[in-house]
Amino acid sequence: MSIVVTGATGALGRLVVDALLATVPAGEVVAVVRDKEKAAALAARGVELRIADYSAPETLAGAFRSGDRVLLISGSEVGRRVAQHAAVIDAAKAAGVAQLAYTGILGGPDADFTLADEHKATEQLILDSGLPYTFLRNGWYTENYTANLAPVLEHRTVVANAGEGRIASATRADYAAAAAAVLTGNGHLNTAYELSGDTAWSLAEYAAVIAELTGETIAYNNVPAAAHQEILVGAGLPEGFAAILVDVDEAIERGRLAGTSGDLARLIGRPTTPLAETVRAALSAA
Repeated sequence: MSIVVTGATGALGRLVVDALLATVPAGEVVAVVRDKEKAAALAARGVELRIADYSAPETLAGAFRSGDRVLLISGSEVGRRVAQHAAVIDAAKAAGVAQLAYTGILGGPDADFTLADEHKATEQLILDSGLPYTFLRNGWYTENYTANLAPVLEHRTVVANAGEGRIASATRADYAAAAAAVLTGNGHLNTAYELSGDTAWSLAEYAAVIAELTGETIAYNNVPAAAHQEILVGAGLPEGFAAILVDVDEAIERGRLAGTSGDLARLIGRPTTPLAETVRAALSAA
């Protein structure tokens, strides 16, 4: 039996592997990757590599073994993910894996925004497969904001259409630690976890944190959805992806990413990473 992480060279996948290697021998960890060269650092740490591509079902036939515990990290190609995930689920079922964990989205079947649609469809496919599952319904990543600090600092403004909605975000490392916990522990089968940060914050509060840490005046500019769409497209985002982000902001305003169930902190055995700590680290790295 191995612990298998798909998408293991991605931003989340690498952190999951790091978390696993802190608790289990490298020989028990498998990384499913598209590019062997990109995964060379994982191989150098003793992690077994299995080469496969979500978009090429024939390559997935050898990705899993009977009894494996598998983490399916959701694909990044919005609009193509249901078919890609279905291929992974089919391969996992054919192999007879012992657990299929999946990184979905906070709220699961109750999430009512566009970005959630493929996650909900994937969860249903997993349920239909009959495989023992663990749903890791990840909330928003704090890095979704801190990775884009440059324009905020340039214009001294946080721009969104989220109103006074609150976001219970956590870091990728927090979510990775939770994934490692359910892959190495017991009692997590056929369970869904609503994963989010301990504290929900507003974008006005986010602007205030940046202001405090930089000594600059940082405003929060809440704009209409149509105006935000124009701003994002003007900044170079594809129109379809900009529309998804605007839709997420509307969901934030409705409170859809504000839930604080405590599941994440319980799984990782510590408080989730505070917003200010993540902002401070991002500013230091800039």
